[in-house]
Amino acid sequence: MFGGMRCLVGGGVEDSPRGAVRRVSPALRRGHNANASSAAAAGAEGKSGLPFRSPDVMETVHEVAIYIHRFHNLDLFQQGWYQMKISATWEEGGSKTPASPARVVQYEASDVGADDALGIWKIDDADNSFYTQPFRIKYARQDIYLSVMVSFNIFNSEEEGPAASSVILKFELIYAPTLENGSDIQASSATSSAAVHEFRVPRRALLGSHSYCPVHFDAFHSVLVDLTLHIVYLKAGATKSSLKIPDQGLGPTSHHIVKALLTSREMLLEELKKISDAIGKTVEDLDVADLSLGKYEAVQPAKSGLPNSNKVFPATTKGVGHLAGILHDFLEKPNSAVDGANDAMLYTLPKEELLELFLTVSSQLSLLWNAFLKFHRINKTKILDYLRDIWALDRKSEWSIWTVHSKIEIPHRYLRSTDDESSHRHSLLRVSGSRKFHDDPVQNSASRAELHRKSIAQMKINTLSIQDMQIYADPSRAPVVLIEQHVMVVPQHGSSKDLATNSSKQKDTIVLPKLQGDSLALKSSAGKKGRILRAVIFGHHLDLRLVRNQWLLLDPGAECLMSEANEDKTSGDFKEMGGRLAGEVVAFLKKKVDKLAKYGGCKELKLSFVGHSIGNVIIRTALAEPALQPYLKNLYTYMSISGPHLGYWYSSNSLFNSGLWLLKKLKGAQCIHQLTFSDDQDPQNTFFYKLCKLKTLENFKNIILLSSPQDGYVPYHSARIELCPAASSDNSRKGQVFTEMLNNCLDQMRAPTSETRIFIRCDVNFDQSAQGRNLNTMIGRAAHIEFLETDIYAKFIMWSFPELFR
Repeated sequence: MFGGMRCLVGGGVEDSPRGAVRRVSPALRRGHNANASSAAAAGAEGKSGLPFRSPDVMETVHEVAIYIHRFHNLDLFQQGWYQMKISATWEEGGSKTPASPARVVQYEASDVGADDALGIWKIDDADNSFYTQPFRIKYARQDIYLSVMVSFNIFNSEEEGPAASSVILKFELIYAPTLENGSDIQASSATSSAAVHEFRVPRRALLGSHSYCPVHFDAFHSVLVDLTLHIVYLKAGATKSSLKIPDQGLGPTSHHIVKALLTSREMLLEELKKISDAIGKTVEDLDVADLSLGKYEAVQPAKSGLPNSNKVFPATTKGVGHLAGILHDFLEKPNSAVDGANDAMLYTLPKEELLELFLTVSSQLSLLWNAFLKFHRINKTKILDYLRDIWALDRKSEWSIWTVHSKIEIPHRYLRSTDDESSHRHSLLRVSGSRKFHDDPVQNSASRAELHRKSIAQMKINTLSIQDMQIYADPSRAPVVLIEQHVMVVPQHGSSKDLATNSSKQKDTIVLPKLQGDSLALKSSAGKKGRILRAVIFGHHLDLRLVRNQWLLLDPGAECLMSEANEDKTSGDFKEMGGRLAGEVVAFLKKKVDKLAKYGGCKELKLSFVGHSIGNVIIRTALAEPALQPYLKNLYTYMSISGPHLGYWYSSNSLFNSGLWLLKKLKGAQCIHQLTFSDDQDPQNTFFYKLCKLKTLENFKNIILLSSPQDGYVPYHSARIELCPAASSDNSRKGQVFTEMLNNCLDQMRAPTSETRIFIRCDVNFDQSAQGRNLNTMIGRAAHIEFLETDIYAKFIMWSFPELFR
């Protein structure tokens, strides 16, 4: 496994600030302070397997610096030895020079104990890949601080010019079981590739990018690797070329290369300013740097867009140029395109002056890049925090490609007419409801999602952002989520009985979270003793682990209970299952509160619940138990995933209904009788009718109902808590009882027990094209289980509304 590798430690050790250890090979050490790319060029022959390159006049390189900060185990199923393998390749392949590791920096001493680490990082010459040191994982929520930076050099000849295609960064998780003699791992044949996570770096981003880039691997190897990527476009080689033009002259891409270097310079200056402003630090190495372009300042169509550049570069800094026009054109136009207005002066430069500008810009880029790397080393934690915050904000915008948002007016109440003219029949009326019922709401939702999926397939997604290939490998295959933020009235006075008469006089308002107010409230309570306990209860200890992992990514401090109280006991009475869950939750909360006693106690509790399928019925039953009554005021977010809140009345899935009937006959499971309202002859005496009258929803500040039109196991209207066409046309007592149940649930969401209440319905439409037509898709089981086997839909929803999960 580890044969054919080399370790770049023997060449020397250089002390770095704050105790960091910098390890490089003798060849790579030469001149690395002068130019990042020169190090790779100097050590290319015999070290990386690349042919020796004579320094061409305009040979360039994209340098990709990958800082691997922390490996956090969220949910690895197996203990053992792990390490990461990293490689970089051209997406389009071909005969281009392969990317290769250029230098490695251990920028901080590893905190891994001697028993939990084996060896150090390595480079494999065979495939130009980098391996982190092996480390041992023993338990969940374990942190391994690797604190190592590896940079890859992606060379471009003068004939090729800057990158015309994307680069794929591949992160591979390598696993080996724990052996009696840990040192045997290097010779063990049991090592294997456990998971892979890839990212695409678009060609635009190869000119300059600074971003947080978390690696999560896959659903069965859930970890969080904190990475930051820093990319720059540089001149390759450190030799000072003569200004004399070679006999063959400059290549046809020369102007384009210079233009790309100017763009890279501008982007690096912009990022230096943003980062230094954000963390409140200046780049001291540039105090007296001359960053002017001299007589070539006229090349710039616009002056600096850095109005407060003295905060990054003090007043002694000269000529911080801003090539806004060139930057915009280069990023938006094909490589061969020329804009006469902005590029005229550049493209009319004589060859001698073009080469002189090339060398000037190259020298400045080398200076800026090395200043940034040193600046990063000194302020690595603050820069990581800043880039992580930027990444979190960008996700809501980026992932909106797969979400369709709408605001729907929810009916205040569903009523039945009782006036004399129509007393011979009952007809359902809706007060102040703008949404029209379609003949088949299930088909309507599926059609909307399919149309959106087709539009995604036609999109040309090409951005400056690093693209996660778990989603971007085939964008049209990701789940499509239709999100409805509901417009509803929360009455300020009176009871829910007044809604029917007063609703037309009240003005609808959208209930949204008060983000600013919430943050101020947290600041004001920061001085109080004690801590905030954010507890999340998941309805099953294995089923919802992927959703739990996404929740922990948003809120690492959350305390999660994966319920086991009803393991193998889900065929009995819902009342009994709810009682068991309530007891388990109370015991969990008491344990966590007691643990916080050493930190000044628990000053606030936020209690959230997540359920799947009938787990939602168990959760609502538990909330009605006396044991949980003291905690109702602490309820925060309720996330229901395909829950049958209104039972199985009006289920349109004939195959599934037949299965339920057979189960009732053969097994007589009490919960199935309750779900189908056959537990009592009087429908108003059934379990579900009584459950809907209990106040199990009104204390939550946030309610999110997830459904899927493809899910045939749970009636669509039951998961969404809404009226269905079959019920609206049912004039029997069954229709009346169903309407009462629905109104009782909706009344709880309108109850004025919370100043702000978010009510969201989310339709998740999975891509099932790969599954074909089989029994699972026909009966709707595939989508019902898909909620548990993928977490992409949870990413889209949670990062769209992160404030609801913190």
